[in-house]
Amino acid sequence: MIKPAKAIAPLLIAATALTGCQSLSDIPTEQLANAQMTLSNGIPAGTARLLGSGDTLSLAIAVTGISAGEHGFHLHTTGNCTRPDFASAGGHLNPTGEGHGLEDSDGSHLGDLPNLVVSNSGTATTTVALRGSRADILAAIFDADGTAVMIHADPDDGTSEPSGNAGSRIACGVLVKG
Repeated sequence: MIKPAKAIAPLLIAATALTGCQSLSDIPTEQLANAQMTLSNGIPAGTARLLGSGDTLSLAIAVTGISAGEHGFHLHTTGNCTRPDFASAGGHLNPTGEGHGLEDSDGSHLGDLPNLVVSNSGTATTTVALRGSRADILAAIFDADGTAVMIHADPDDGTSEPSGNAGSRIACGVLVKG
């Protein structure tokens, strides 16, 4: 018979190794929301998940069918992804009225995320930490009209108002609790 402590130890070591420099307390423990990503032509493109661990929230995304290279990647203010242009998602999620871009000298807003880097095979996966307290982020994401996860055709330049010169919207998904 394997003792429980001996059975758990290898799993803990493997989990720690898979997360690089993260500790076990940094690994997300809750899935708070998910979004089914869709291309502008209606073809499914992957998923995004809002994850939580204590007061820290992160957004994990796995997508396919997108051209290789860097793409603007944002949270948008309205949970509506009407094709083909996804304009129904509104602008970037900016509950505190900050300037645009991760390189903005006054700080960025909640909707600003690092560019998504898509491989030559048309796939990308990443997890990004969201800035702010859990309560504030959840209040902004799950307000009356919801929030969309958006991928743009071009990279976000990190500074241009209001959208980082990221080009057209090519994939969108609405974050749904659960």
